Amino acid sequence: MEKVKIYKNFGEHLRTLRETAGLTLREVASTINVDSSLLAKIERNQRTPTRQLIRNLASFFKIDEKELLTEFLSDQIAYKIIDEEGDLNILKVAEEKVSYLKTLHNGNDHDKK
Repeated sequence: MEKVKIYKNFGEHLRTLRETAGLTLREVASTINVDSSLLAKIERNQRTPTRQLIRNLASFFKIDEKELLTEFLSDQIAYKIIDEEGDLNILKVAEEKVSYLKTLHNGNDHDKK
């Protein structure tokens, strides 16, 4: 039988991590030195976390930082496409551009050596 993946947005994922650990907003916020109201807004997708906050959350929950960052960035891309009334073709073009830009970037790094 095929396993069905249930998608969550970043805030829902964060809330699930916290609740699964049996922790309150205040406990997590206090440990990672952030205001509990800010953390609550991030869980409700009303505020955007900083890269450092994502790093701190990944460390706190003992999960891969890259996984949590991917979750966050994929939300940002998805919401932007929806806001602009775009379609999935945008992702295909973006994928090609990422490959191209990485080639340019890697070439520039090589030139500096």
